[in-house]
Amino acid sequence: MLHDLILGGEWILVIAVVAAAVPELAAAWQFILAACHYFRNHYGSCRPVFPRTAVLIPAWNEGAVIGESIDRLTKAEYPGESLRIYVVDDASTDETPRIVKAKEMQYPGQVVHLRREDGGQGKAHTLNHGLAVLLDDDWMEALLITDADVIFEPAALRTMARHLADPQVGAVTCYIKEGSRPGNYLTRFIGYEYVISQSAARRGQNVLGGLACLAGGAQLHSRANLLALGGRIDTSTLAEDTITTFETQLRGRRVVFEPHAVCWAEEPGAIAALWKQRLRWARGNVAVTSRYRRLWFRRARGHHLGGITFGVNWFCLFLQPIFMITSSAALLALYFAGSPRVWPAFRVLWIINAATYIFITGFALLIDPSTGRRCWRQAVMFPGVVNLAIIADTCFPRLLSRGASRFFAASHLAPPHTSWVTLFVYAWLGGSLAVAYLAKAVEPKRGGRLISAIILYIVGYGTLLCACTFASYVKELRRAEMTWDKTEKTGKMTIPT
Repeated sequence: MLHDLILGGEWILVIAVVAAAVPELAAAWQFILAACHYFRNHYGSCRPVFPRTAVLIPAWNEGAVIGESIDRLTKAEYPGESLRIYVVDDASTDETPRIVKAKEMQYPGQVVHLRREDGGQGKAHTLNHGLAVLLDDDWMEALLITDADVIFEPAALRTMARHLADPQVGAVTCYIKEGSRPGNYLTRFIGYEYVISQSAARRGQNVLGGLACLAGGAQLHSRANLLALGGRIDTSTLAEDTITTFETQLRGRRVVFEPHAVCWAEEPGAIAALWKQRLRWARGNVAVTSRYRRLWFRRARGHHLGGITFGVNWFCLFLQPIFMITSSAALLALYFAGSPRVWPAFRVLWIINAATYIFITGFALLIDPSTGRRCWRQAVMFPGVVNLAIIADTCFPRLLSRGASRFFAASHLAPPHTSWVTLFVYAWLGGSLAVAYLAKAVEPKRGGRLISAIILYIVGYGTLLCACTFASYVKELRRAEMTWDKTEKTGKMTIPT
């Protein structure tokens, strides 16, 4: 009976298989939109403006990085009399207070140390402490929210500020690049990821007219926008930057990504630290998805959020682990039912994956050539060895089968049983999430760093991010406590001067 039921719903299962390619197609579509950014952008409304800007930096035990960040900000290509730096010291117990006070004396009138004695409540609470001080007088006309480890290139702030010449713009964000030097394989994966998720995807969102998220470490707001938001940052979720982005646009103001304004940040060099950071982000996105459930796929007058394209892009990223699991389950069901459509469906899925992989990788390396030169190996290996092998076998089955036959004949080894290989390949897309989690689990063990790196190259960095998203589902279903797990910084950055 089960066999008949499966065959009766054969086309539904085939669709479930091929649906796993939809997130890849959505990503490719964002790259096509990014190519249109040359023709559809906000530059026609820009002009040189230098509003009195307060830089707000939340800092908890940031002694390793805060001094360099302040020094770089003071060297910005921006009028000194129009720039002040406020560091909100969130009850730090390291050298942060001493370093910031020293900078306060070094740059009198330009650097201000604000101390919170009751800290540890998270970034949003720390920012609100500073906002209350800044909005108490009329000096500030614009506010740059950044992180203690972020280093802005000299022209970044003025390049962002020119968009505020348009009163319809409420906030501007810039391109954050990974700056760990010498770094390692993981920071290079992150560097390449940021080309895809920021430089390309946010250009595409500019073209659509609606941005999904201001970068938490680089967001420039007009004073009017902050007041419209109630003068406070949302403290109810772990995605305060995304909430701020949505609320700005829902209130009728535009949010713009400025790709030519660049800043640098130190990113995690270990999977455990990356997992902690991305789990926080993913749990925040779960909350955002729920909070704005009435918005999705319903484009309203006055903003560009919630339309079909925006909604498809959001949910393709948000639900990608589900697509992977259901695709594998559908393939296995078709296989065990003896359906003749299982292999064609599998081939369609992986040929689409192959085409989008080639397109996205090539385009991304062209968008940011300097990052491409440094991270091209991680760009090529982004899907993982197994996925690349499946892509190659799907696209060139005869060539690879001929090569495999020659290998086993020359080595006198018995070829693997075909049915077991087929089952493994069909189950891989969903099962790879568990393998990705294994990379995190083994890292703390003796020799685990090397083993976890090998696993990550096998399974793919993108799959690791999907596993983290799946973990966020579990955390939310269990109603786990929301805690702000800070990503620790070491100050190991070498930034171009």
